[in-house]
Amino acid sequence: MVGEAAITSRKLGVDDLPACLQLDRLALKGLWTREQWERELSDESRVVMGVDAEGGALIAFASAWLVVDELQITAVAVDPIHQRCGIGARVLQALIKQGAARGALSASLEVASMNAAARGFYAHCGFFTTGRRAGYYANGDDALLLSRTLETGRDTRTDQTE
Repeated sequence: MVGEAAITSRKLGVDDLPACLQLDRLALKGLWTREQWERELSDESRVVMGVDAEGGALIAFASAWLVVDELQITAVAVDPIHQRCGIGARVLQALIKQGAARGALSASLEVASMNAAARGFYAHCGFFTTGRRAGYYANGDDALLLSRTLETGRDTRTDQTE
């Protein structure tokens, strides 16, 4: 387990592809393909933040697309060994901070309506339900649409960072 003081986040890039694929398989059961990860890590309109263990292994990531002034969160994952230690909240907060610095005013995501742990996590991180997509997932589960406003470090009128 990683101590809270040892948790630092960093922006992930194409060099992190193997680690992202490994953590995706471990924590998300292979949500994305290699090609999807390559695009996620190389596209300038996307933000991917990660947390490494003291030994250097990637143990968490959070990914989003910046669409105009909205940060659309696409994935958050924590190595199961390190879950429920605050690492997910830290990597999500790092993602949100990066998005706000790039002009995002809000963040949104979808979560399975049956996933009580994820719903609780996102509520703890300030998200609230704004809608529902019936039968969104392959297994027939509904998706809840969650959103929150961001505290921005950028004056969007002048495009200057405070």
